[in-house]
Amino acid sequence: MVAPSLKLQDLIEEIRGAKTQAQEREVIQKECAHIRASFRDGDPVHRHRQLAKLLYVHMLGYPAHFGQMECLKLIASSRFTDKRVGYLGAMLLLDERHDAHLLITNSIKNDLSQGIQPVQGLALCTLSTMGSAEMCRDLAPEVEKLLLQPSPYVRKKAILTAVHMIRKVPELSSVFLPPCVHLLHERHHGILLGTITLITELCERSPAALRHFRKVVPQLVQILRTLVTTGYSTEHSISGVSDPFLQVQILRLLRILGRNHEESSETMNDLLAQVATNTDTSRNAGNAVLFETVLTIMDIRSAAGLRVLAVNILGRFLLNSDRNIRYVALTSLLRLVQSDHSAVQRHRPTVVDCLQETDASLSRRALELSLALVNSSNVRAMMQELQAFLESCPPDLRADCASGILLAAERFAPTKRWHIDTILHVLTTAGTHVRDDAVANLTQLIGGAQELHAYSVRRLYNALAEDISQQPLVQVAAWCIGEYGDLLLEGNCEEIEPLQVDEEEVLALLEKVLQSHMSLPATRGYALTALMKLSTRLQGDNNRIRQVVSIYKSCLDVELQQRAVEYDTLFRKYDHMRAAILEKMPLVERDGAQADEEAKESKAAAQLSEAVPAPTEPQASQLLDLLDLLDGASGDAQHPPPLDPSPGGALVYLLDLPCAPPPPAPIPDLKVFEREGVQLNLSFIRPPENPALLLITATATNSSEGDVTDFICQAAVPKSLQLQMQAPSGNTVPARGGLPITQLFRILNPNKAPVRLKLRLTYNHFHQSVQEIFEVNNLPVESWQ
Repeated sequence: MVAPSLKLQDLIEEIRGAKTQAQEREVIQKECAHIRASFRDGDPVHRHRQLAKLLYVHMLGYPAHFGQMECLKLIASSRFTDKRVGYLGAMLLLDERHDAHLLITNSIKNDLSQGIQPVQGLALCTLSTMGSAEMCRDLAPEVEKLLLQPSPYVRKKAILTAVHMIRKVPELSSVFLPPCVHLLHERHHGILLGTITLITELCERSPAALRHFRKVVPQLVQILRTLVTTGYSTEHSISGVSDPFLQVQILRLLRILGRNHEESSETMNDLLAQVATNTDTSRNAGNAVLFETVLTIMDIRSAAGLRVLAVNILGRFLLNSDRNIRYVALTSLLRLVQSDHSAVQRHRPTVVDCLQETDASLSRRALELSLALVNSSNVRAMMQELQAFLESCPPDLRADCASGILLAAERFAPTKRWHIDTILHVLTTAGTHVRDDAVANLTQLIGGAQELHAYSVRRLYNALAEDISQQPLVQVAAWCIGEYGDLLLEGNCEEIEPLQVDEEEVLALLEKVLQSHMSLPATRGYALTALMKLSTRLQGDNNRIRQVVSIYKSCLDVELQQRAVEYDTLFRKYDHMRAAILEKMPLVERDGAQADEEAKESKAAAQLSEAVPAPTEPQASQLLDLLDLLDGASGDAQHPPPLDPSPGGALVYLLDLPCAPPPPAPIPDLKVFEREGVQLNLSFIRPPENPALLLITATATNSSEGDVTDFICQAAVPKSLQLQMQAPSGNTVPARGGLPITQLFRILNPNKAPVRLKLRLTYNHFHQSVQEIFEVNNLPVESWQ
C-alpha cells in the first residue's frame, strides 16, 4: 500500500526527525515521488501545496527543477493562493539562464495591469528578482505607469523594480527620468528612499541623467537639511540620529552629482559642514553618516576648510574604541595623504600609536599610512618610531616594514652617516626580511662615502661579531671588511669608541662565517672573497688564507669551488699580479652619467654603421654558410646583411653578428566586448621563431563605479586549430580603472587558416550575474597569414 502524501508541516517535522542523512534522503525521495505523481495527474486544487513542499526541498539543497513548469501554471491561475506560491517558486527555481523564465512575461504583464495591489506586488517582486534583459525591455512601460500610481505600496515596489531594470539594461534610463523628478516630492519614506536609489543608479550609468539631475541638487540639499534639523519621522530615527539610511543615500547621490562640478559643489558646501558638525558620534549610526559626509567632501570640489574638517573627523575616528571605525579611518586617510598631506600630518602621533594595535589589519594600515607620512622634515622622528615597531612587529609585517624604512631612508636621508646607521639597524633587526637589492644599495652607499669608510667597517665588524645569522648583514660586513680591512686594523676612527682588532681575530671571524651552517652559498662567496682581498691588506703571512682557499677547491657548490680554484691559481701562478687584481673596487655611479655614456656609445655606433659602404655577394654567402653551421641545417634561415670588402667594414659587421633581426610589424589590438564600463581587449604576438603559434593576451578592464567579481573568460576555436589557455591573473577587476585581469591564449595554426574565436564571459557586476557568449571573426589578417 502506497503511503499518502504528507502535508508541508508534517514533511518538515519528519525531515527534522531524521537521525541520519540516509533517512532524510529516503523521506525526501518518497515525497518527491508523490509530488511528481500529483503533477502528472494535474490536480489543480492541491498543486500549490505540492509546489510549496517542493520549494522546501529545494531550500534543503535537493534537485527541484521538475517544478519549473508548475510555477508557470500557478502564476497563470486566477486564485491568489496559487499566484503567491507560483511567483515564489519562479523566484527560487527560475533565472535568466533557463529559457522557461521568458514564458512568464505575459503573465506578469497581465498581473501588472489588473489593478489588484497584492498581485501587482508579487509580479513586481518576481520581476526585480529574476527579470532578464529581455523581460526588462518588454515590461518597462508597465513599470513606468506604476511609478505614478496612487498606492504607495505599489509605487515603492515599482521603484525598486526600476532600479533592477536600470542595472540590467542601462539604455532604459530615458524611460525613468521624468517620473523621478515628481517622486522627489513624496513624503512617504519608502518611496523617497527608493527614488534616491533609483536616481543614483541613473546618474552612475548615464551622463545625460547626471546632467539632468544636477538641476535638483538644491532640492536634495533641502531634504537633507530638513532631516538634520527637524527630522523626518521618529519611527525612522536610530540611536538619536534622524533616518541615517536616507541621509547616507542622499550623501552618496550628492557625491556623484558634485564630482567635477563647481556649481553643485558650492551649493552643498554649507550643508556638508552642518552635517559634519551637528551629527552625534556616540552611536554607530552617527559615525556612518559622518563617514559618508567625509567621502562626499573629499570627492567634490569642496572648500579647503571643509577638507580640513573632514580630515579632523577621520582623526577623531582613530580614537574610537571600535576597531572597524579605526580601520575605516586609516584607509580613508591613506587615500587623502597625497592630496591633503599637511592636514593628515597633524594626526601623525595618533597614527603612530595605531602601530601597536593587536589587530593585524589595523597595524598594517597604520604602517602604510606612517610610511606615507614620512618627509624630509620628520624623517628622523618617524624612523625612530618605525625602527622601534620593527623590533616588535609580527613576522608577517616585518618584510613590509623593513622595505618601507629602507625606501624612506633612501629618499629623505639627511646625511650619509644617518642613512648608513638606519640601514645597519634594519639589517641587524630584520636582515632576513629585507629586499634583495638592500645589500647592493648599502655597499654602493658605503663605497661613495669615503670619509665614512673607517666608521662603516668598524660598525659592521662589531655587528658581525655579535650575530652571524642575518645573511644580508653578513654579506655587507664581509664585503666591507674585504675592501677596508686595513682601516679596521688601524683603529684611528674617532667617531666611535676605540677598538683594538688584530689580524687573527678578523680572519677567525671570516672563517667562522664560512663554517657556519647558517651561511648561504652567496654569503660564503662574500667571505671567501673578503679573505682573498685581506691577503693584500694585511701585513702578516698569507699561509692561513691560502689554506682556507685550498679547502674550498673541493666544495660541492660549483660557484664557491670555481672561486677557490681561481684564487688558488692566483696565489700559485700570478702572485705578482695579485695586489693589482685585488685592489679596492671603484665607485659605481648610479646617476644619469652612466645613461649619458650609453647614449653616446649608441650614437657613435649608429654613425659608424651609416659610414659602411655597399657589401659584396661572395662575403655574404660565406657569412650565410657560417650561420648555417651555427643554426644547423635550417632551410628557413634569414640572410644577414652582406659584408664590406674592407677590413674595417668586416670588423664592424663581425661585431654586429649577435644582433637579432628586426622585429616584425606589430599586430593591432582588437576590442571585442564592452558593457557598462567593462571592456575586453585582445593583443596579438606571433613569435618569429614559430610563425604557426599565435599568442593572444586578453585584457579585461573596468571603468565603472562597481567592482567586477568572479570574472571567468572561456574560449573555443575550430577543430583545425589547437588552443591552450593559461590561468588568468585574477578574478576581480577593481572599479575606476583598477588593476586589469590578463589571460594568455596559445593558438597553434599550422595551416594558416583564418582564426575564429568563440568567447564566453561570466562575472558579477553591480550585484548582478552577467553571462555573454559571442564570436570574434574579425581578427587582424596579420594574426594568421
